[in-house]
Amino acid sequence: MRISLTPRAALAALLAVPVIVLWPQWWMLLVLAVVWAAVVLADALAAADPRRIRVRREAPTQVRLGGTVGGRLLLTNPTGRRARLEVRDAWNPTAGLDDQHARLEVPSEERRAITQHFTPTRRGEHRSREVLVSSLGPLGLARRSARADAPGRMLALHPFGARRHLPSRVQRLRELEGLAAIHQRGQGTEFDSLRDFVDGDDVRSIDWRATARRRSVVVRTWRPERDRHVLIVVDTSRTSAGRLGEATRLDAQFDAALLLTALAGQAGDRVDLLCVDRIPHVSVLGSTRTKVLHDMVTATAAVEPALVETDWELAASTIAERTRRGSLVVLLTPIEAAAVHSGLLPVAARLARDHPLVVASVADPALEELAAGRGDLEAVYRAAAAERARGERTGVARALERVGAHVVDAPPDRAPQDLADAYLALKAAGRL
Repeated sequence: MRISLTPRAALAALLAVPVIVLWPQWWMLLVLAVVWAAVVLADALAAADPRRIRVRREAPTQVRLGGTVGGRLLLTNPTGRRARLEVRDAWNPTAGLDDQHARLEVPSEERRAITQHFTPTRRGEHRSREVLVSSLGPLGLARRSARADAPGRMLALHPFGARRHLPSRVQRLRELEGLAAIHQRGQGTEFDSLRDFVDGDDVRSIDWRATARRRSVVVRTWRPERDRHVLIVVDTSRTSAGRLGEATRLDAQFDAALLLTALAGQAGDRVDLLCVDRIPHVSVLGSTRTKVLHDMVTATAAVEPALVETDWELAASTIAERTRRGSLVVLLTPIEAAAVHSGLLPVAARLARDHPLVVASVADPALEELAAGRGDLEAVYRAAAAERARGERTGVARALERVGAHVVDAPPDRAPQDLADAYLALKAAGRL
């Protein structure tokens, strides 16, 4: 426990100034100092013992980034004195607590609550370092302080802003499955139904027996397969730490992964997630279709980029352990020239031989703006550098396509939709 002075104690000390002016003696100064110290100490000892104040926290454990949730600190005073309290709840600033300091009075044998509101500004885990309870004396000259045992932990989840694009993609999925009225049926290997032949249909789909029975040309329609396995691998190395506007590239990658997960769940496919850099450190494996999205949002909430290079050989061996031949593998990683040197290209070639492979990258929209600059000489140099970077990305994308990967490269506001469209295209082509 610690005893400290309040500003009021300093003001009280000023009351002795006229006395010292009238009797400028050293003994008078000593007497006044002793009296002041005694009054302050007595005031501190008259305060309720902060160590006996019981603190209980009612705080939310999860909140979606951008949202606001409420919580409470409940303080119970079991002492026989009225407690005048100052409470400091030391959350990290990005937790978005509206006010870390509060003052209140708690009568003897009663309980009072401090209402709190949290609006996190950063995804991930937030903690309260300590709850410091200070008890003021009756005169307010001194306070006694003690730490309370009330740990606080809150997880700010990914906002999943791409959720708004899910209905349109689900509608397209339903069209592929033939559950909505469309002119074109889905491709696949599972028989769906028979219908009359129309111009443009594949003649290999004609059902000759049904045609003979109906005396009109009838074709078979197929529906995309269900219960396929999708493994999403998110690169959490240093290249994912770059900021693209308001968020990091990793946040945009998670946004795309969540939209794909939600869409694949609607399609009846099983989705697993693996976060890798130098080690595979976070994974969501074996979740049911109804829980996988929640599990994924929760598991990725505290994932931050690591300032290391990705070990793609280790990633490839982990993928081989957790997939079967034919599973869709989605690599969410930047396609940069450095990726070729880090071993992505040979690993992608091996994966593409056994799996449908999608390499999805979130592009930096700043490159587009820099490439368009022509205002002065410096802008022209920047435009040249941006064009060179874009050219290198295009070269890497073509190299990946040559080894069999399907490449998606789009800015943050388009990457989730483009990845979902690539998934639907594979479904429509019968490759998944």
